[in-house]
Amino acid sequence: MERAARTLKKNAEFEGVALHSGDSVRVRLEPAPAGTGIVFRRSDLDDGPDVPALPSALVTSNHRTVLREGPAEVGMVEHLLSACNGLGVDNLIVCVSGSEMPGMDGSALPYVAAMQKAGLLEQKLTRKVFRVIEPVVVREGDAEILVLPPSGDELRVRYLPTYPAEIDDSPFEFFLTQGAFESEVAPARTFVVASEIEALLAAGYGKGATAENTVVLGGDTPAELRMPCEPTRHKVLDLLGDFALLGVSLHADIIATRSGHALNQAAVRRLREQLDDAELAGEVMAQDGYDIRDVMRLLPHRYPFLLVDRVIEVEGFRRAVGIKNVTINEPFFEGHFPDQPLMPGVLQLEALAQLSGFLLQRKLEHTGKTVVLAAIDKVRFRGGVTPGDQLRLEVETLRMSSNRGTVKAQAKVGRRVVSEAVLSFAMIASS
Repeated sequence: MERAARTLKKNAEFEGVALHSGDSVRVRLEPAPAGTGIVFRRSDLDDGPDVPALPSALVTSNHRTVLREGPAEVGMVEHLLSACNGLGVDNLIVCVSGSEMPGMDGSALPYVAAMQKAGLLEQKLTRKVFRVIEPVVVREGDAEILVLPPSGDELRVRYLPTYPAEIDDSPFEFFLTQGAFESEVAPARTFVVASEIEALLAAGYGKGATAENTVVLGGDTPAELRMPCEPTRHKVLDLLGDFALLGVSLHADIIATRSGHALNQAAVRRLREQLDDAELAGEVMAQDGYDIRDVMRLLPHRYPFLLVDRVIEVEGFRRAVGIKNVTINEPFFEGHFPDQPLMPGVLQLEALAQLSGFLLQRKLEHTGKTVVLAAIDKVRFRGGVTPGDQLRLEVETLRMSSNRGTVKAQAKVGRRVVSEAVLSFAMIASS
């Protein structure tokens, strides 16, 4: 089911104690433009890089979800990400004053409350939808995650736990909607098995854990639960947070057996590969267009050399369509030519290169890389472009790797092709 992307209407600020480090941490959630995604920003680091909530930033961990970009690291992000998944918040800047998000009450409920108090704002882009195409299976010992193509237009999770004998280990099934998340999953607190506490403390975990934010299973005193199957519901909470790293509205049937963060993360990496393939093939729902502010956010070009006015179609990383409105006020018409103004062919190619850069840069956003034109091949100029024309720019990805991209590009006036080329790009580290 399609819906608009969301961010917050205003900032939300709070503080708390990190569950594992025990440090006091301040957090500020800031609205972000459409297409930004969820980005963590270490406010305690000078000029530290933004850390994107993407599988590429994952640091494999059994006890929590950790993201890292260069020297910047943020752990225990899963509760916030789960809240974002449950509320449908797609674009957010998370400023945090330490290397670990606060544990709050051990659930996602305080994050939900903070974002609801700030208010949710719908944005002009539709949220990208990914329907799982091929089954994904990941296993480790007797733990397993099976991700299947969806039986409906939603995300369904069935979790099969195993706990000490006195703890209810009934399966729990959940269909992701905002209302269901808030009532059935968000309040569930993190937990620990009593026999594991000593080892976890020795490993440096749980310094901020208390009886209020952590449920102890299998101890001398029976655990006081907020709701039936609270530990299993928290497992689903963690899974939803980890799967939020895909950055899409996921439609799938997930069956998880005794899974934890490490297995969740392995499944997410596999799904990210499938999603990338689907985007390159144009099988993921196209997003609505981007205006000039979005273009300027992703491209470094400015007047008088910015030659893309708007991006009107985007299909994943496979295809984009943009427009350049050509007016007599363009500075290049002064010399090309005074009595017969024509848009230079080299600038038509530049416009195509800029749109190609926009398409490819979307994939590289928050990675520390940028797109640079490396080669131009198979150039053909087939017609003139004059003041009053609207140049329609069409680009399609032919090949893409981690450090190279090749794009087929055409410029049209109406149905008439005026120029075309094959453009090659290098992905290099930003200075």
